[in-house]
Amino acid sequence: MTFTSTDAVRHYEKALESLLFFRSEVATEAEAAVADSPRSVMGNVLLAYLGLLGTEEKDAASARKSFEDFRRGVHLSEVTPRERMHIEAASSWLNGDILGAGRVLGELHVAHPRDALALAVGHQTDFFTGNAVLLRDRIGGALSAWDEDDPHYGLLLGMYAFGLEEAGHYAQSEQAGLAAVERNARDVWGIHAVVHAYEMTGRFADGIRYLDDRTADWADGNYLNVHNWWHYALYNLEAGRTGRVLDVYDAVLHNEESAGLAMEMLDAASLLWRLYLTGDAKSNGTGSGTGTGPVADVDTGDRWAVLSDAWTARQDGAYYAFNDAHAVMAHVGADRMAEAERLIRDREAWVRQSGPHTAGLSNVAMTAEVGLPVCRAFVAYGKRRYDDVVGLLLPIRHRVATFGGSHAQRDAVQRTLVEAAVRSGQHDIARMLLSERINVRPLCPYNWGAQARLAERLGDTAGAGAARRRAAQQASASASASATTSGSAAATASRA
Repeated sequence: MTFTSTDAVRHYEKALESLLFFRSEVATEAEAAVADSPRSVMGNVLLAYLGLLGTEEKDAASARKSFEDFRRGVHLSEVTPRERMHIEAASSWLNGDILGAGRVLGELHVAHPRDALALAVGHQTDFFTGNAVLLRDRIGGALSAWDEDDPHYGLLLGMYAFGLEEAGHYAQSEQAGLAAVERNARDVWGIHAVVHAYEMTGRFADGIRYLDDRTADWADGNYLNVHNWWHYALYNLEAGRTGRVLDVYDAVLHNEESAGLAMEMLDAASLLWRLYLTGDAKSNGTGSGTGTGPVADVDTGDRWAVLSDAWTARQDGAYYAFNDAHAVMAHVGADRMAEAERLIRDREAWVRQSGPHTAGLSNVAMTAEVGLPVCRAFVAYGKRRYDDVVGLLLPIRHRVATFGGSHAQRDAVQRTLVEAAVRSGQHDIARMLLSERINVRPLCPYNWGAQARLAERLGDTAGAGAARRRAAQQASASASASATTSGSAAATASRA
């Protein structure tokens, strides 16, 4: 800990602990470490990482300036090799090369597999770039170097559980996640991993019970609470409990007291978009109720307009394509096509102007190859140009992960493709897409509802009826779980 006093080390270690638990104290403690020791290498590195982890363009710009000031006062020859690698990783990400930062952190934890900061930040770079294999193997490759009695071992296990889930190892993910939470009840990332495993296997009833039973551990007091509320809402959406879904939205996901953070607003947009796809979003005047299944014809009121206003107020530049896609969702949902198209034109111009000087910006490729096609598809969907949606999304559907997020988050894109294929009359493509989905996730009311809509368009009355019954049975099972649990999570949301 070069240039770091004993007191600063104490603050640093408290900050690291808070980071692993997603507690808000992380910023206060990191700032205290640097206030005590302004030239502290790891204190400044940690502050730089904190400026990046929220995917906020303004925070990243501020962190970059502060880190450059720090670097001018420290020569690399004065610091340890391990610290030099952290400086390189932080500098790479601050300069827009998130993939390069992830590579450096990967090299670092080969030599130092018990560097919890390198593992935690590297894990997030893998998440922001949608790399399921690295989400699994970055942590898995370090775990054997850890003593299971180490107080941080359980937190690493929670990270590993999420990586296992994203890589498709759902049973192992659940097991690892439950073990992590058994060690640390308030390990919200471990809870989040279990929740993802239940989502991907269609165990919505189990997910509702799990979150209800642990409400006090995850529902507030941490940076991940809004995202875990989003998962709770997704479970209830599949159960057909749209009233509860909107209660959670209003109480937690977005309201007049919301901080306006991108990571929270994208969850809000993603949730409303799912209602938009299956329920025709009557409040926008976009349909007369052609949805099939437990969430048809949901009136979302003025929520879209309020959320669109919030995205516009941010005045984001081209920083992270995943965020851009959710901003466009909000504008399309609010029927503000001009605003959505303005954002798209801005990003198109930014990509055109990118040259050799931007070769290290990871977001250039993210935007050009995935972000822009997804944004254009959302606009086309809002304009009911369903053929165009299929043409935009079908070629990239297996590469959507490269602009970040989880499988559960990116399912909003995949569902958009399914709905467009059904509504455009491209029945062979729709059949193929739904066959893929149903064989991977046979327990999913949405999948069976979409299958029913396809069968209806094909004139298969019997098939439509059978699919509709499957959807209703699965939704009913989840709804029953929601009704018979304590409902503590829902009660907490209603009081928020």
